[in-house]
Amino acid sequence: MKRRCLLAVAAACGFLAGAVDAAPSPRTCSDAEYRKFDFWIGDWDTFDVPLTPASKPIARNRVDAILDGCVIREDYDQFDGHHGQSFTIYDAQRKVWHQSWVTNRGELLVLEGKRDGDRIVLEGEEDGAKGKRRVRAVWQPQGEDVREIATASDDGGKTWKPVFDILFRRQGH
Repeated sequence: MKRRCLLAVAAACGFLAGAVDAAPSPRTCSDAEYRKFDFWIGDWDTFDVPLTPASKPIARNRVDAILDGCVIREDYDQFDGHHGQSFTIYDAQRKVWHQSWVTNRGELLVLEGKRDGDRIVLEGEEDGAKGKRRVRAVWQPQGEDVREIATASDDGGKTWKPVFDILFRRQGH
């Protein structure tokens, strides 16, 4: 009887050990796709484009990786008092980049999209003066700088109009 009990306990332990081994491994963000937006990480002076010799920064922008490199956090501080933060993540299951942008003016913009060559292209919807409008933002490295161009469409994406065109230049350069 004692022997059967020991065998039962050993079998149960083996079963539980197998169950632990079979548990999915924790998700990591070390795959190459997670690093495709890392070109934006840094401390930036932000300029309106086109740049001229007299151009002065309009904002400071700090972009860093948080939560074990799984999230890119942006802290944007425009000199006119407009302050915003974004949180960007690569969703490996859906194979899309996702960004949520929030501001001190109560704005929320949710964008999603993909990498296109060396660019990240994200789109979403926001309430505009004429109702819902599509918004597209494109980040592209340009040497040591990063350019972000935002456009909007009031006709479902048939035509696009510029919203802003800015250049992030590493502070101190």
